[in-house]
Amino acid sequence: MPTMLTRITGLTAGVLFAAAAQAEAPMVKEQAPGYYRTMLGNFEITALSDGTVKLPVDKLLLNTTEEHVHNTLADNFLSAPLDTSVNGYLINTGNHLVLVDTGAGSLFGPTLGKLVEHLKASGYEPADVDEIYITHMHPDHVGGLVSDGEIVFPNAIVRASVEDQNFWLNEDNLKAADEGSKGFFKGAMASLNPYVESGQFKPFDKDQELVPGISAVSASGHTPGHSLYKVESGDNTLMLWGDLIHVAAVQFPQPDIAIQFDVNSEQAVESRAQAFADAQETGYWVGSAHLSFPGLGHLKSADQGYEFIPANYQGGVGATETGE
Repeated sequence: MPTMLTRITGLTAGVLFAAAAQAEAPMVKEQAPGYYRTMLGNFEITALSDGTVKLPVDKLLLNTTEEHVHNTLADNFLSAPLDTSVNGYLINTGNHLVLVDTGAGSLFGPTLGKLVEHLKASGYEPADVDEIYITHMHPDHVGGLVSDGEIVFPNAIVRASVEDQNFWLNEDNLKAADEGSKGFFKGAMASLNPYVESGQFKPFDKDQELVPGISAVSASGHTPGHSLYKVESGDNTLMLWGDLIHVAAVQFPQPDIAIQFDVNSEQAVESRAQAFADAQETGYWVGSAHLSFPGLGHLKSADQGYEFIPANYQGGVGATETGE
């Protein structure tokens, strides 16, 4: 029969062993697969994360000062460089599977390029996508279209505004661009041209319905053909903003603050002001590429500018949900 001392000694050793094992467990340092699903009327919306990228937003924002940016970020428990989400949105209308933006692919560093992986984790395959709508042709929105020069979405028609096509896919514009901008043109050409050559690229002229329930809305400025996408099912509306905003903590209270990535910053500010006012007045859902993932929510007026109210997390999404 074991003595009391023996039992206590054995118990102590077991506790110490468990504690040691836990202390030595390596940290995983990975997030769960980046997708978030909700319903908008009868449409299924899946937000897809391409990852995050650290941006020196204190150096990039215009119509402000670095001090103001630092102070505003600090007030929101943030700092520069800022971890900035890159999001895409998959819309299943029941008749069409539409992807809005494709992430960076291999055009940025190792913290981006996860959208296709997360698309698969969400239960879909690239071959399932039959329509891809590009908000604009910057690398972090089109890079996921190709991998090693090959088409990633073999059955998809790719659509973007003809204004962006004429600007970014123009060899003369590439030659005339300064060295800092040439990469944007090269990234757009490398990503879109395989679809142009295969006959899968079909540009559109400004405001129009592309498939039932999804329409393009012109919001030029960030790029010449920057487009929003209005998604409507029943009485429910979601407006996908693309790069209408980059730094929520700074630009919601002060929409006149622009960013160096804008081709025409004055026009971009005008487009943002109009879109913010519309979202606040109508109360519709908004989603944006660089709002913190999943980037879905509503806008309301605030003492200064606007306040973004993120979507409340839904643990289970049923086919009868309305998105209300």
